[in-house]
Amino acid sequence: MEAAEADARLAWLDAEMAAVETSLLALRDHPGRRLLTGAELTGDTRTRWEDADRLLARLWGWHCTGRATLERAQAVRALRRTPGRGELVELTELLTGACLTVEEPGAAPERLGWEQLVARTNVGYADVLEVVLAVDAVWSALPARVELLTAELRRIAELARSVGVVRGEHPAADVLAGVSAELTELRARATGDPLALWRPVGGSSEPGGGRVDTSGFDRAERAVEDARREVEDVITVHRDADERLAQVRDVLSRADRTLAEARTARGEVLAKIAAWEVPHVRGSVAALQERLATAVTHRRARRWARLAPLLADLEHRADEELFLAREALTAVTAPLAVRAELRGRLDAYRAKAARLGSGAVESAPLYDAARRTLWSAPCNLRTAEQLVRTYQEATLRPSAAAERDTEVAGGEAG
Repeated sequence: MEAAEADARLAWLDAEMAAVETSLLALRDHPGRRLLTGAELTGDTRTRWEDADRLLARLWGWHCTGRATLERAQAVRALRRTPGRGELVELTELLTGACLTVEEPGAAPERLGWEQLVARTNVGYADVLEVVLAVDAVWSALPARVELLTAELRRIAELARSVGVVRGEHPAADVLAGVSAELTELRARATGDPLALWRPVGGSSEPGGGRVDTSGFDRAERAVEDARREVEDVITVHRDADERLAQVRDVLSRADRTLAEARTARGEVLAKIAAWEVPHVRGSVAALQERLATAVTHRRARRWARLAPLLADLEHRADEELFLAREALTAVTAPLAVRAELRGRLDAYRAKAARLGSGAVESAPLYDAARRTLWSAPCNLRTAEQLVRTYQEATLRPSAAAERDTEVAGGEAG
């Protein structure tokens, strides 16, 4: 090795040793490594950190070995401006030979060259950094969020107890108890065995390539949110129960009156209309009124947790019953609406015929026949509909055609 080659090699190795020392110092000062040093770890995290901590100690040892050898070579080079042959031989051995002795657990000491030492140091550093970054990512993502969610759960649980939402009587209380146990377990895992919640990303060559598994926390968060809404529903019932019960009572009363009106109307329709299907009126609010009485009992006994779901269902069912009652009234009175519409059309055609002077006299018998049918009781709606149509057509035809229609109409009226 020539002097220039030795100088270039010394400069490269000095830069490599400085970079390794900078990386090791950064790793030593990393917040995740500091927390790991004094943490009470369990499971796979404990095993991997113990291995990583021992590896980190070896990395420092390898670095010290390399630095000492490099300083020895630098001392040899500094002896003379132009090194002699013996010095160049020694520099060649120190800078390019297998002059670095390293030890691995359970193995005999090895002698490595500089490239081998640098490569092994880089691999070991990446392994330690992977553990530190993964643990730090989990600790940054989960424990604080678990604490906040646990505090929110306690707040909701206190509200729940204040309105009678207790275990065994309301599902929200059972959910809160279950989530509390899950969060306790999740907190213990996140702090003691954080690597159990780390999911490496396949194919990533960079340390720390992966993601924190927050699925358990996300489920707990959704469950707490659902329970919060249920408890707030109970609190709302506690505040608005009297008003909402009165509203349900009013809606059921209107539905009952509408059903009674529909039944009465059906009887009148059957007496006034013939040849037309009139649907039966089905439905009753009796069952809902019984449930309303149960809700009132819960209100008086201040059983808010039981009242909340019952009242919400009653509100929905009462509105539905009123809608169905109105639909029934519309259905049974439809024939009367058809008759009224036919009467209006008949008079409108007559007025039009008089205004246009088109067959008004000739079609008069058709008008009389349709009018007698529409104003008779019971009214045959199908016949009336046909007569109105025939009268409409006759008012638009020449008088000869109207005479033929008059004869036909006279035969139908007879």
